Amino acid sequence: MGVAELAAILAAIALCVLVALAARPLLRLHGAIDEATEAVKRASDSIVPAMEALEAAAAKAGDNLDRIAEVTDDAGKVAAHAAEVSEDAAQFSNLIGAVFQRPLVKTAAFTYAARKAISGGSR
Repeated sequence: MGVAELAAILAAIALCVLVALAARPLLRLHGAIDEATEAVKRASDSIVPAMEALEAAAAKAGDNLDRIAEVTDDAGKVAAHAAEVSEDAAQFSNLIGAVFQRPLVKTAAFTYAARKAISGGSR
């Protein structure tokens, strides 16, 4: 056995020792990666239903916003109609005042004058 062969044997033994020493941390790293993979899978399994529920809630919220918009539009129409009714009532009140107020004032003035004339005019 020459020096070269002895050096080769020592190098092979050193390589085997190095592989044996590196195997334990590599096996631990493999276990940690497996655990991380399982944690990600569990998180993914729980996130997917939550995302689906969130999507459904967002769709319901959109539907409710559409309904609120319809109600708001209807309330605006009701307010416009109420304004029209109020305006019509004001015009009707003015008409009633014009039709009855002047004749009532004239009638009141006439009856006052008639009472004064009947009672002698001095008081």
